[in-house]
Amino acid sequence: MVTGASSGIGKETARILSAKGARVALVARSREKLEELSRSLPSSIALAADISKPMEARRAVAEAATHFGRLDILVNCAGQGYDAPVEKTDLETLRYIYDLYVVGPLAAMQEAIPIMRRQGGGAIVNVSSGLALGLFPNMGGYSSTKRALGAISLVAREELKKDGITVGLVYPYVTETEFERNTVKHGVPAAEGKLPFPPDSAQFAAQKVVQAVETGEAEVLAHDWMKRMASQGQTG
Repeated sequence: MVTGASSGIGKETARILSAKGARVALVARSREKLEELSRSLPSSIALAADISKPMEARRAVAEAATHFGRLDILVNCAGQGYDAPVEKTDLETLRYIYDLYVVGPLAAMQEAIPIMRRQGGGAIVNVSSGLALGLFPNMGGYSSTKRALGAISLVAREELKKDGITVGLVYPYVTETEFERNTVKHGVPAAEGKLPFPPDSAQFAAQKVVQAVETGEAEVLAHDWMKRMASQGQTG
């Protein structure tokens, strides 16, 4: 099951997994986009759900497991950008982003874990962000949700080792998707300057997600240079 499968990294992840023989449950809010994608991926199904709502996240997992008779992989990739300085962070928007990146994925994990335990194992991969590795102006709220997701994921990894369930995190760099165009911005000036490195394709980022599924690694970074942000804990 892949959430956020209607576009970007989630869509490309679903394509790669399908090409490797997986039967994929495609999850996002847009049923029309999911059904279009599903027609091109053998044995896939489209499940419209808003992952920011725990009951819908749980329902999607249950429906996927019922349809296929098992659930081996859960990829939490649904996303929404939010840029705002701490002073101007809108609490209602932040609450939605937190539900989308933390509460919803946690609900999906809670539904998936007993299924995977009964099967004797499985893989859960949660898509984080390079912004969770450092301190970036105007990204405090967004980064905080990704850090929370990381803490839950890595603790779950320790808790579930005995059950043969791997839990991993993927940290993409900036990608060439619709993500930035759809980002909510509050009190943020127009972007200035260039990125330190060119953006990655969604397919490149998706390959990192699939790598995490296949290897069971705890953390997969899009690029080795991102380790510097993690070690320094800041932008420079």
